[in-house]
Amino acid sequence: MFHVNKKKYSFVKLKTTIMSKQALQTLGEFIIEKQDDFKYSTGELSRLISSIRIATKIVNREVNKAGIADIIGNVGNMNVQGEDQQKLDVLANDIFIAALSQREVVCGIASEESDDFIEVKCTENAHLSKYVVLIDPLDGSSNIDVNVSVGTIFSIYRRVSDPGSPVELRDFLQKGVNQVAAGYVVYGSSTMIVYTTGNGVNGFTLDPSIGTYYLSHENIKFPTMGKTYSINEGNYIKFPQGVKDYIKYCQEEEGDRPYTSRYIGSLVSDFHRNMLKGGIYIYPQTSHSPNGKLRLLYEANPMAFLAEQAGGKCTDGFKRIMEIEPTELHQRVPFFCGSAAMVTKAEEFMAKAVNKN
Repeated sequence: MFHVNKKKYSFVKLKTTIMSKQALQTLGEFIIEKQDDFKYSTGELSRLISSIRIATKIVNREVNKAGIADIIGNVGNMNVQGEDQQKLDVLANDIFIAALSQREVVCGIASEESDDFIEVKCTENAHLSKYVVLIDPLDGSSNIDVNVSVGTIFSIYRRVSDPGSPVELRDFLQKGVNQVAAGYVVYGSSTMIVYTTGNGVNGFTLDPSIGTYYLSHENIKFPTMGKTYSINEGNYIKFPQGVKDYIKYCQEEEGDRPYTSRYIGSLVSDFHRNMLKGGIYIYPQTSHSPNGKLRLLYEANPMAFLAEQAGGKCTDGFKRIMEIEPTELHQRVPFFCGSAAMVTKAEEFMAKAVNKN
């Protein structure tokens, strides 16, 4: 005899009722609805974002089975950054390159995992495409082995070389202010894709039961002020004096301080929390990494675009990240990003320390 689990049935019925009442908007519907907000409204960018959406679902599936499949640990190789490549890094990289190459909207791809950019030649008219994509396929991948949130970061530019000609390095070496779209995916307790095309920041949560992203966080804004600072304090001795002074300021018992220290070790996860709750993320230059550690094109620029669109602020401690002129694909920069008032205060400490010297 077939028995119905009444509690489970009631929950599913309630969930279905709530969803039907709210008429949740899918990511696909949102992309189509907002297409006219984009000044180059031809549908190509929409198709490009849809390609990224499809790839994230595949990567999400692989991330979720990392503990039972042979895809954790490193592959014995190093990427161009000198870091051990994780198996899932390589897999995610292949998934995104394949997804982006199949539609005639991308002429070139640059990945944190690859030494050089990739000219897309998978389709007959790929060279006519107007966009290039820069991507960090799996940010924080060293956390996979211990089941901590990881993410994907992407940045999209219009090419500056002539469509129809081979893609060139200068198509990728553009200032952050030239980005036409940027976003990230966080693979955590739920999977979310958050992106902007220059008209605010919106977040979409994946319903794993049907494989659809729904608009869950509309027009996200950074709180002007937060109570959280995110920095790897284990490197304190290597930090510049301005950063050391700011950390001491955060820890003082005065006014609404001390602030809470929260550092996950995944840029996407730390940024996501700070954007929703308020806070600052700092990855400064150190005595061992005098130019900083984060990559300008794959991490800093897209996160800066998102931060500014959400009312936050992003600098290298002195100047705006998105105004930095790139000189190489894997260029690194110091990174101060988060609630505007907190970033401004950190900049004040950096300036004071420089002036003392």
